[in-house]
Amino acid sequence: MLLTRPVQLLCDAVLSLVYPQACHLCNSSVEARALGVVCEACWRKTRIFTGTETCCSKCGVTVLGINDPERVVNCRRCDHYAFAAARAVGIYEGALRESVLLLKRQPYVPPYLAALIVETVKSHSFDECSRVIPVPLHVDRVRARGFNQALLLARLISKALVLPLDEVSLVRRGSSEKYRAGLDAKGRQDTVIDAFAVVRPRLVEGEDILLVDDVFTTGATASACADVLLASGARNVFVVTIARPAW
Repeated sequence: MLLTRPVQLLCDAVLSLVYPQACHLCNSSVEARALGVVCEACWRKTRIFTGTETCCSKCGVTVLGINDPERVVNCRRCDHYAFAAARAVGIYEGALRESVLLLKRQPYVPPYLAALIVETVKSHSFDECSRVIPVPLHVDRVRARGFNQALLLARLISKALVLPLDEVSLVRRGSSEKYRAGLDAKGRQDTVIDAFAVVRPRLVEGEDILLVDDVFTTGATASACADVLLASGARNVFVVTIARPAW
């Protein structure tokens, strides 16, 4: 049974006294376990998308110099991407960055972050998708880490929005992801050529897919996944992540 709000606050206060958690950003005390490893003040400083930003209608990058959230804008840099649209909770900085880094080490999504992800899906009508698929890791990578962080996010979205979870159709054939740090957009795109495959095409045929990952960096991975899903008969592919760069 879920705890009521007053009881949860009391539990948080007691746990903070017995097992104090220092904020990974400012070293002050984290007020509630639901916040993860970052305090409330640092969460407030992190740029979380509110829907008032003017963003590229496809890749979701914030467009500077235009203050009209209703205006349809295309940055043109994402024209070659295979997915229909991509959105993130916010910018890869502060609390979101620390949450992503923690998720790469521990299979835990703090409730506050989980709520932000679900709200992002709802606010862009991605909850109307018919199937949730995580970006897969190569089996060697899963074995080394012990889990796939994208699958954890996909599971919570699937459960919260009562959407079918598909963790078997899309697989990763190459294990290049750990060598991608520091690569530019072209370099990242080269590492994911033929990296993914659909092994259960009948499950994705005619489906509107919600593809889930932790970070949208250049869009190369999401586009590579979308490309094979569409080639296997998927109708559309939409992407949701925790964070993305500001550019």
